[in-house]
Amino acid sequence: MFNTLYTAKSTAEGGRQGTVKSSDQELDLALSMPKGLGGTEAAGTTNPEQLFSAGYAACFDGALHLVADEQNKKITSHVTAEISIGKDDDGLGLAAKIHATIEGVSQEEAVELVKAAHQVCPYSRATRGNIDVEISATAI
Repeated sequence: MFNTLYTAKSTAEGGRQGTVKSSDQELDLALSMPKGLGGTEAAGTTNPEQLFSAGYAACFDGALHLVADEQNKKITSHVTAEISIGKDDDGLGLAAKIHATIEGVSQEEAVELVKAAHQVCPYSRATRGNIDVEISATAI
């Protein structure tokens, strides 16, 4: 049974060359096709891969702090998510690389925290088995 806690709602028009707006009007973004996909990548615009990478990075960093708190570890971190789009045998597909830089723990602890966060992060859970996701950590 799924117990909804929050729902985000956005509407896109015009595909990769259009707009995307959230129902609360906080997001109202113009989209353009990246140059790597044959587009113009217009200034002041974004694309679905950038939006996905931003959401994944924020969610993963939240999961990282959740598991650190559960282990009574005080950390400072930043997470970078790279979302790539490319061709595979079935057409276009996505891949992700998640890298966390963590202050306040050893390298071994950083790696273990990232592995634990990958198990609880909703984005990681949603992509598991669907796209390739590489995770890594650096302790500073």
